[in-house]
Amino acid sequence: MKKWLPWIAVALFGAWFLSGAVAPKPKEGFDLAGFGRLPVLLDGRIQPFDSVARNSLLSMSGRSIVRLTNGPPLSALEWLMDTLARPETADQLKVFRIQHPDLEGLMGAQNAGLEYYSFNQLTNQLESIQNQVQKLVKSEQGQGEEAAKLRNAYQKDLMHLYESLFLYNRLKNSLEPDDSVNFQDELRLFQAALAPGRAALEESDQGKSANQDDLQRIVTFFKRYDELSRLAYPMIIPPLPGQPRQAWSNIGTNLLQALHSGELHPADTFYAAMSSSYRNNQPAEFNNAVAQYRAWAQGNGLAPALQKGSREFFFNQIEPFYKSMVIYIAALLLGCVFWINLSEPLRRAGLALLILAFVIHSIGLGFRMYLEGRPPVTNLYSSAIFIGWGACLLGIILERVFKGGVGLVVAGFIGFTTLIIAHHLALSGDTMEMLRAVLDTNLWLATHVVVVTTGYASMFVAGLLAVIYIVRGFFTRTLAPGLARSLSRMVYGIVCFATLFSFVGTILGGIWADQSWGRFWGWDPKENGALLIVLWNAVILHARWGGMIKERGLMAMAVFGNIITSFSWFGVNMLGIGLHSYGFMDKAFPWLVGFDVSQLALIGLAILPARYWASFKAAPSAGPPSGPVLPDTSALAG
Repeated sequence: MKKWLPWIAVALFGAWFLSGAVAPKPKEGFDLAGFGRLPVLLDGRIQPFDSVARNSLLSMSGRSIVRLTNGPPLSALEWLMDTLARPETADQLKVFRIQHPDLEGLMGAQNAGLEYYSFNQLTNQLESIQNQVQKLVKSEQGQGEEAAKLRNAYQKDLMHLYESLFLYNRLKNSLEPDDSVNFQDELRLFQAALAPGRAALEESDQGKSANQDDLQRIVTFFKRYDELSRLAYPMIIPPLPGQPRQAWSNIGTNLLQALHSGELHPADTFYAAMSSSYRNNQPAEFNNAVAQYRAWAQGNGLAPALQKGSREFFFNQIEPFYKSMVIYIAALLLGCVFWINLSEPLRRAGLALLILAFVIHSIGLGFRMYLEGRPPVTNLYSSAIFIGWGACLLGIILERVFKGGVGLVVAGFIGFTTLIIAHHLALSGDTMEMLRAVLDTNLWLATHVVVVTTGYASMFVAGLLAVIYIVRGFFTRTLAPGLARSLSRMVYGIVCFATLFSFVGTILGGIWADQSWGRFWGWDPKENGALLIVLWNAVILHARWGGMIKERGLMAMAVFGNIITSFSWFGVNMLGIGLHSYGFMDKAFPWLVGFDVSQLALIGLAILPARYWASFKAAPSAGPPSGPVLPDTSALAG
């Protein structure tokens, strides 16, 4: 049984991953998967309705599902479909997250203590919320982008709630007006009113006597669809043959264009059929409308958009980063258990799961690159994905060479942590957004960004190895001399590797800056952060080569490298200044401070005399040799 344990573990988790590749079954007969694959234009890129649903729900509630008091949870796509076509049902779903207690107090005593609220529960407070937001915005006039950074916790939660309500209202008006009873019938009336209405408008413009009923009818439609054009969120109406590829429009704008052309766009009627049949619980008609729209789009030059929508839908369904994150946790736990009982089958099972997680992680990274048509790192979200991937690769190599469970723990922990960071970064919206103009070059994204991010990953691996050395050596008796020497060699080798990549990446960044901004170095905070990593690596290596530090000194300096790397990766963005501030997130500041404090505490343990270390007290003669360390020659001896 023990012999087959790695294969059993891989088979179980592999089957779980592959289950996501199976197309979801129609719910209540509705082909929601087919609808979710349909392409729209949003945030400057083609994406499927499924991505609109996931990103919108994540932004509003911080979750990708809607929990119900009775019954299974709704998927993001099911929630979106209710929002688009059954707003009275969606209004009852608790998707608005409120975290500040003072803001919860506004909801009334009967609702106090809840975290998630439905639109119906917020209806009585909409005017109060809007008034408070208007006062806040008025008080911030003239402060520019700095205003958002100066808001207190209540104001930030208030703005998030307001923006969520605004987004929700836009979504409700993206397929049809939210007060429409049967949009398909409404469009038939609009189409019938187009010819006489346009004629009445023309006669009125010429000063002739026009049919007032026809004129009033077309003016009513104009006002209705003009408001709809300002509210509708994604651009769901594709360009017709002969129009530019970017000539997408939302449903309201397209209906206004029909006043000029005198004809409805074919997509208008298809979407109206989908909306009305879904509202009236007619799955056969809904599925037929989806199929007919796909067939029309396929024959009118939209095959690439349909393919892109289907591929991204598949990517969303298999959830490679979520599933690899779970498998990283399993590998990490097996590595920790191996340290307790030294069961070789557990170590091999953990390594097998680690490799499986790396393969799934690689599939997700490669698929994402394929969808974007870009190198792996384009924003903070993708940098977290790539750093975790690089750390996992180094962890597998370490485990294959040293076989002590250290690689399992390092790769599992960093892989899990970076993917958690990526998940929280995804709460801000679309993670495949269009690049800033200065970043729009695949050459430098594939060289400078990838190389310097590999340096980040290497520094974190070295730092975590040092953390393992300190924790096991100080708190337990498991840091045997052989293991201590192995960890020291690992850290030293990876610091050398990180020095090369951080130095080359920084130089490449300077060349890119020279091409983009006309100067090689401008003392930008991000550039200084990258330089700090290079300099700190050089300090570590010179101290090691000069005999000023040995094992424990090397570990203390490697842990401090975690602080410098996290500052260069995240901290400079929190400054909100410079040309590289591409991902300001004030919510991450307490976490960054907490992380830095924990690293300083570990460094404090590292510099304590060896007599306080549990492993060295257990076998003082086998402890690491003493030696001078900067700046306290007695404290960092090791």
